[in-house]
Amino acid sequence: MSVERRVRLFRNGRNQAVRIPREFELAGDEATMRREGDRLIIEPVVKQGLLSVLATLKPLRETFADPDHGLLPVEEVKL
Repeated sequence: MSVERRVRLFRNGRNQAVRIPREFELAGDEATMRREGDRLIIEPVVKQGLLSVLATLKPLRETFADPDHGLLPVEEVKL
């Protein structure tokens, strides 16, 4: 069931604004807006978790120095 409600547009400085009624409130504190013809589409920004962000990164192709190079083997350490 689609809910529809008439709202008023107003000016906020140099921007046109609309007050979003409670039944249309979006979660979070950020949204994306796009125009499709005469329609404005406003969608909440879904924050990605750390694992999702890391999964989008490309693998590193660099080789790194061995951090254990030059250390004594464990069996030779005397306390």
